[in-house]
Amino acid sequence: MRNSAGKRLRNHSVKSRLHTLERNYAEVLGEGKKEDALTALRTLSSALDKAAKTGVVNRTMASRKKSRLALRLNALKPPAGPAAPAANP
Repeated sequence: MRNSAGKRLRNHSVKSRLHTLERNYAEVLGEGKKEDALTALRTLSSALDKAAKTGVVNRTMASRKKSRLALRLNALKPPAGPAAPAANP
């Protein structure tokens, strides 16, 4: 197998994994599960960093995507539960 063909297959595999991780993150985020979304974000961020380090994706694209994904997580409202009583001075 030629070098370029092997690299193409590896790049395709890494990009496919990135898309799958991003889809899983979006799914968990849509369900409103903040803790699971945080775990998925960590996994996705790590995968993006590794892909950028090996040159599969551009370094700035990986950084921009991680930033935007974190913004989406931070915009998620906390689950509705018992509200903490407000402190009255």
